[in-house]
Amino acid sequence: MPAATETIPLSGTQSPSEIEKFCTGIADAARDRRYSLQVMELKKLKDDIDQRIKRLEEKRAEYESWMKRRETFLAKAEDNVVKIYASMKPDAAAERLAELNVKLAAGILMKLDSRKAGVILNEMNSKAAATLTGIMVSAARREDPS
Repeated sequence: MPAATETIPLSGTQSPSEIEKFCTGIADAARDRRYSLQVMELKKLKDDIDQRIKRLEEKRAEYESWMKRRETFLAKAEDNVVKIYASMKPDAAAERLAELNVKLAAGILMKLDSRKAGVILNEMNSKAAATLTGIMVSAARREDPS
C-alpha cells in the first residue's frame, strides 16, 4: 500500500488540535451559509410584506371608491328628501317630520329654505318645534356645546 494515502481516524481518536483546526476551517463557510439562509428568509419575508401591502393598498382604493359612491348617493338622496319636504304643504310636512327621528327631522329643516322651515315649525306642536329648534341651534354652533 502506498504511504501517501492518509486515513482519517474515527471519532474519539482525534486530538483536540485537529478538532480545533477542523472547526476553525469550516467556521467561515458555516457563517457564510447561515448568513445566506438568513438573507433568503428575510427576502421571503420582505416579499410577503410587499404583497400584503399591495393587497391592502388595493383594498384601501376599493374602499375609498365605495365611500365616494356612497357619499354621492347619500347626497342625492338627501337632496331629494329635502325637495320632497319643500314641496309638501306645511301642515303635512310638520306632521311627517314630527314622526321622524328628531335629529333627522332637524337636518331636513336645516336644509330647507328658512321661510319654509319656519312655516313647518309653526304647524308643529310647540314641544316638537322646541326640540327641533334646540337641535338646529346646537348644530349651528361653532364651538363644542359640551
